[in-house]
Amino acid sequence: MTVRIDDQPWLTAPATRAVMAALEAAGGAGCARFVGGCVRNALIGAPVADVDIATTLKPEETERAIRAAGLKAVPTGMAHGTVTAVSERQPFEITTLRRDVSTDGRNATVAFTDDWAEDAARRDFRLNALYADREGRVFDPTGEGLADAAAGRIVFVGAPETRIREDYLRILRFFRFFAWYGRGEPDAAAVEACRAEAHGMSRLSAERVSKELMTLLSAPDPRRAMTAMAGAGVLEQFLPEGQTGALFEAAVELSPDPVIRLMTLFPVDERLVRDAATRLRLANTIRDRLAAAAAAYPAGDLTMSDPEVRAAIYRHGGQAVTDALFRRWAEAPDRADDARRLLALAAGWRPPRMPVGGRELAQSGVEPGPETGRLLRAFEDSWIADDFPPDGHAERLAALVNPPRG
Repeated sequence: MTVRIDDQPWLTAPATRAVMAALEAAGGAGCARFVGGCVRNALIGAPVADVDIATTLKPEETERAIRAAGLKAVPTGMAHGTVTAVSERQPFEITTLRRDVSTDGRNATVAFTDDWAEDAARRDFRLNALYADREGRVFDPTGEGLADAAAGRIVFVGAPETRIREDYLRILRFFRFFAWYGRGEPDAAAVEACRAEAHGMSRLSAERVSKELMTLLSAPDPRRAMTAMAGAGVLEQFLPEGQTGALFEAAVELSPDPVIRLMTLFPVDERLVRDAATRLRLANTIRDRLAAAAAAYPAGDLTMSDPEVRAAIYRHGGQAVTDALFRRWAEAPDRADDARRLLALAAGWRPPRMPVGGRELAQSGVEPGPETGRLLRAFEDSWIADDFPPDGHAERLAALVNPPRG
């Protein structure tokens, strides 16, 4: 029975048609097929973000064909057979069918082929080794990809150990794909292979690891995948500080934000969090956000009054306090009403600027020097303690500069 993907706007879009027509003008009908994520997602009803194409044309032929059609061709990875076509401002990654000649766990030396089954045999998972022609007819060279997609099974093509040794990043990709597309229990043979080969992840760059981790944590519900990854000894390979459990599971329920979810894998320790984030080469914004949340955590809890929340936001920043409150909520899920009230306050309040500075002190007769800093800190502490009153600053400052004698 022929399986088709239907009702896909990307399949019939003029930009897509133009690229496929350009390739077939050079290589004949059937020389190009859609491959991987766009086919898989179309079959399971998930959104399609990128449209990738496989072709029997050699990369130089692909580049010429794209340019001959008046489209932009970018030689993004000619040694590995990849040319990016740009049609109506949309990129299409086009890759020549390949087979591996040699691999070292990170990179592969490839040879080009015109055999669709050979190309499928080097891919990671069977549900990613699916192809479709320009009319939407689906081809399944492994014979299991369609069934896996329908059942939510993430199964390696061939022997999982072999696929992993070709590229150890596939360990993380397995758990990431399970988080996004898997149902039921993860494939036992795949999990065991990930456990046995986890040591090979030391060959991977921190950037590749952290990208996979953040994508995994962005899944609607990454709990089963993270639990399986921790159980297989994979998490400890790159995040020995990380612990899954009730706190992480509660955080997944409370927020889709991958940074909040990641935060709950760590203990509350600003230096430890910063060091781990630096080691993983996480983006500076994520590193700083994790550290700021750890610093803000002791400043308050779900029993805080409104003035205490405002004081914490002033000292630590709104994002840090929000993140810390989410952690407190994950620790006490039954305090939902308190958490929502405090989070709403944190979202809606913007700290004012301190109303006095060195100039006002100078006008009060205070000479620049250490005393200036001490008085400003004292003024700020008093102003915060009184919940940021909008006036009375001159009197408050005068009382600090010239305290009453008694």
